[in-house]
Amino acid sequence: MALFENFPLIISLLGIFVAQVIKVPIHLIVSRRLNWGLLISNGGMPSSHSCAVTALATGVGLESGFRSTVFAVAAMFAIITMFDAAGVRRQAGEHASLLNQLRKDFATFVSEFRNWQDKSDYERQKDLKELLGHKPIEVYSGAVLGILLALIVFYYFW
Repeated sequence: MALFENFPLIISLLGIFVAQVIKVPIHLIVSRRLNWGLLISNGGMPSSHSCAVTALATGVGLESGFRSTVFAVAAMFAIITMFDAAGVRRQAGEHASLLNQLRKDFATFVSEFRNWQDKSDYERQKDLKELLGHKPIEVYSGAVLGILLALIVFYYFW
């Protein structure tokens, strides 16, 4: 039962959940399309990774003190995670987008000479996941959401 009394863990998990749920209405407002798949996908606004790690660091700081070694570890973990989300993972998503377009162009070219379209789905390649990383504003908004969520829950509900 002590696991359910671990504020940093609970607030991190809550941060992931809240950020994932918020993605759906934000996407609906921006694109005018409802996409329930965002509840379980990577990328998008706000970053659930950033929300989770900043909620974790804030929760650790609130419970253990902002001068503690464990807060320093949590804060560095958050910084590295957010840097990765906005950097390496975002670039991987852009590469996936380009590779998917190249694959589609090649498939179109091949279909002129062979019956590519008649092949089974098993024989075709699947698209690579393009929404992997985050724009800096998505990371920032996720970080702010995580900090605010941790503070609100800690001071009003914990």
